[in-house]
Amino acid sequence: MRIVLVDDHALVREGVRALLASQPALEVVGEAAQADEALLRVAELQPDLVLMDIGMKHTNGIHLTAELQRLHPGLAVLMLSMYDNPEYVHQALQAGARGYVLKDGPSSEIFAAIEAIGAGGNYLSTQLTRAAGARTDDPRPLLSERESEILNGLARGLSSKQIAAQFDLSVRTVETHRQNIRRKLKIAGQAELIRYAVERCRTHGDAPGGDPPR
Repeated sequence: MRIVLVDDHALVREGVRALLASQPALEVVGEAAQADEALLRVAELQPDLVLMDIGMKHTNGIHLTAELQRLHPGLAVLMLSMYDNPEYVHQALQAGARGYVLKDGPSSEIFAAIEAIGAGGNYLSTQLTRAAGARTDDPRPLLSERESEILNGLARGLSSKQIAAQFDLSVRTVETHRQNIRRKLKIAGQAELIRYAVERCRTHGDAPGGDPPR
């Protein structure tokens, strides 16, 4: 499997490259530290897999994953991140990532994830799947990145008009997103939607639809 590493820390890339070199079936064919460089390397090298960080300087790995999927629909992306926030995991998978592994996990998980993805499957870190299992009493469907942004705006007390201005949308578009959110979450009224938005952002932190912290 031909792999491109995308991480803005050279030491991390060197460590991952050395780790992967222990497996003869894996070959790191390129590296990138930012979005433009990653797009260029993937276009030039046509790898089978991109091993992607999330929180990089001047680059959001989730947004970059979505762009890579748009340009290269068959490309597999495995997130290698220090963030175990469920919202980032959801957004990464929605962007097209095939797996999500934590940097503080055992190195064996990277190999397990690559093997699963190479076989056409998906992979989540064991720590993340345990956390997901603990939340099965309140299953909620995944929201799109835009829906998460609008929900976050509602949690901050913004009106549809203010949210529309913030994201350069029409008020009608924002209202449509609000209706879709309510339908997905099976929420009947606007007051309940706002209560859910406030509780969700309190649980998952600020701006779930924005850039992950560094």
